[in-house]
Amino acid sequence: MVGKLIVRGTLAGIVGGILAFVFARIFAEPQIQTAIDYESGRDAAQAALDRAAGLAASAEETELFSRGIQANLGVGVGIVAFGAAMGALMAVAYVYSVGRTGSLRPRTLALLVAGGCFLGLYLVPFLKYPANPPAVGHHMTIADRSTLYLVMVLASVAFLVGAVWLGQRLTARFGTWNASLLAIGAFVVAIGIVMLLLPSLGHLQANVEEYGRQATETPLPLTDSQGKIVYPGFPADVLYSFRLYSVGAQLILWATIGLLFGPAAERLLTGGTKDRRAATPVGA
Repeated sequence: MVGKLIVRGTLAGIVGGILAFVFARIFAEPQIQTAIDYESGRDAAQAALDRAAGLAASAEETELFSRGIQANLGVGVGIVAFGAAMGALMAVAYVYSVGRTGSLRPRTLALLVAGGCFLGLYLVPFLKYPANPPAVGHHMTIADRSTLYLVMVLASVAFLVGAVWLGQRLTARFGTWNASLLAIGAFVVAIGIVMLLLPSLGHLQANVEEYGRQATETPLPLTDSQGKIVYPGFPADVLYSFRLYSVGAQLILWATIGLLFGPAAERLLTGGTKDRRAATPVGA
């Protein structure tokens, strides 16, 4: 039974990944190309400044794959594979939730679990460390950024699970509505403390040494030795659009997983009957 649910979750994730890729290819890819063009122009301007200062020009990196392959095959395979993995993960979370959430209908539970995964695995960490297009982010901070984002994801998931547990424990005393509000409040306070404790990306040592203490890693205008701007800072509209479409792609992915997995799980757990109550726990 568990294996069948995971297979259904994986298939739902694949479909969600395909839809998310189509959305990202149409809307996010132009923003990525604009960011790459900006990076190329900035590198050329920096190279001109280096030559004027008598500095040796840095060697150009050779791309293993063309831009077309990266934007289509590379991104497509990556998003679909990610969707499959997230679908399987969501199915595991669903198996754990069955029988522990009252009399929720299986497909309703699937939507709630998918929504929780979207919230805990992506949206909350995104609020602290949002997605960035190419040209945004110092290459020396990749390891630090990855570690901080992982910490944010782990804290988000842990506090979300804790909020669900707290809400269930408080229901008998305060009722479902008040218990839910208290659990949500506890989650917001706990994750807010973590966000305050974790540093902003602009405060990482490599960024402070090169750009000064800034709030983010977004490139500032490039200036010459006299302080004259020779190349503008990263376009704010491009950054905003990329982040907006990143959230949209993730929302499509998780909504598809929840909407497809729910009916499939319901048919499997209820044996195709019209019983709309929660099924017996899988491990029973």
